[in-house]
Amino acid sequence: MSELSQLSPQPLWDIFANICAIPHPSYHEEALAEHIVGWAKEKGFWCERDQAGNILIRKPATPGMENRTPVALQAHLDMVPQKNNDTVHDFTKDPIQPYIDGEWVKARGTTLGADNGIGMASALAVLADSSLTHGPLEVLLTMTEESGMDGAFGLQPNWLQAEILINTDSEEEGEIYMGCAGGIDFITTLPLTREAVPAEYETLRLTLKGLKGGHSGAEIHLGLGNANKLLARFLAAHAQDLDLRLIEFNGGTLRNAIPREAFATLAVARNKEDALKSAAAHFLATLQNELGLREKHIALVTEPLAHQGQALTVDSRDRFLNLLNSTPNGVIRNSDVAKGVVETSLNVGVVTMDEQQAEIICLIRSLIDTGKDYVVEMLTSLGQLAGAKTEPKGGYPGWQPDADSPIMALTRKTYIALFDKTPNIQIIHAGLECGLFKKPYPNMDMVSIGPTITGPHSPDEQVHIESVGLYWKLLTALLNVVPEK
Repeated sequence: MSELSQLSPQPLWDIFANICAIPHPSYHEEALAEHIVGWAKEKGFWCERDQAGNILIRKPATPGMENRTPVALQAHLDMVPQKNNDTVHDFTKDPIQPYIDGEWVKARGTTLGADNGIGMASALAVLADSSLTHGPLEVLLTMTEESGMDGAFGLQPNWLQAEILINTDSEEEGEIYMGCAGGIDFITTLPLTREAVPAEYETLRLTLKGLKGGHSGAEIHLGLGNANKLLARFLAAHAQDLDLRLIEFNGGTLRNAIPREAFATLAVARNKEDALKSAAAHFLATLQNELGLREKHIALVTEPLAHQGQALTVDSRDRFLNLLNSTPNGVIRNSDVAKGVVETSLNVGVVTMDEQQAEIICLIRSLIDTGKDYVVEMLTSLGQLAGAKTEPKGGYPGWQPDADSPIMALTRKTYIALFDKTPNIQIIHAGLECGLFKKPYPNMDMVSIGPTITGPHSPDEQVHIESVGLYWKLLTALLNVVPEK
């Protein structure tokens, strides 16, 4: 039995523990999907998968509620795989290890997958609980949301029967979401030229680590450190005066996670090695002064390495470092319409380098299409100045808010009746699948709710136990009061 079995509500927490036990990072959700299909069929529910791998399960209405408007509960199957540097974990093989820490559930050294595992568990728990009352019910579980929204892109019309969709991918109890940002990936590829490292040069590895990381949308406004940007800042400042020869640069692992670590392999003249270490110590002190209130464990470490092959030419080094250092990151503009909400942002998520080229992958988000267009144009201009190839790809639409949404109004009314307080109606600066669902189902009325999750997309991810109970109470009450068609 899992430690989570002592928590309420059940069976939500037991189902979540089972989800944690089956590896399901993006592109590796199939084992979990097959488990859920088998579970649904064992319980006698109608269950089907589409060509994209999405799962649809149907549960008949409670007797006497057949005329209620049909509802779909929706979650995504995959989770973001991030771990601490000292944690040994293979996300494709090893289970997540959740544990209770006071008011929170966390995972040992990795992301927890509460995003969107708690939402998925709540939808399956509704199916499992025969005491709940509701109209015709569907549960839609989509594939590979975190790495490109593949399942939502592949959703076909005329499959769902529901007229209302409740998305369970929000991360703040007490807030009801009625809109979200759209996004687009942007890939910059810079050709590199190399030459032999000069004689009498020593090779070093420079590692920037200890940053919190986090969700590149919902937490982009918090001022968290981006390891790619910070290490590029240091190298651009000292490459010329210390005659640094750059052999390799890598940082970040996912375009939708704020990068926590970045690594550079350098060659430096022996008589300048001490100056490099001194500059690194001074830069670390600068970062601690600038970011110390949020980034309490930041570290910049130098260590010797054996000779690592050819370095970039000075011209290639400068074009790469100037490009990465000048690439904007973070909040570009706050919304004038939705107060307190980011309108447009980008995350310099992944930087990789091989012998021939460097690649910079950014995720751009915006509540408005022109905001995305502006950042795409800006990054395109930067790439042209550096002599790089640029490619925007995988764009997805935002979810346009509908102030007259009946399900949003009903959710608000139900929340007030349950908790005697007014929820916040919000637009989230993150990618929910609702915007994509509007293409095959343009008349679907949608809302998004969820429990409180902090640190998503980072090993600090945790879900607030009490908020899960409040979210469950709202979700089940809402299903009970959905009006007739």
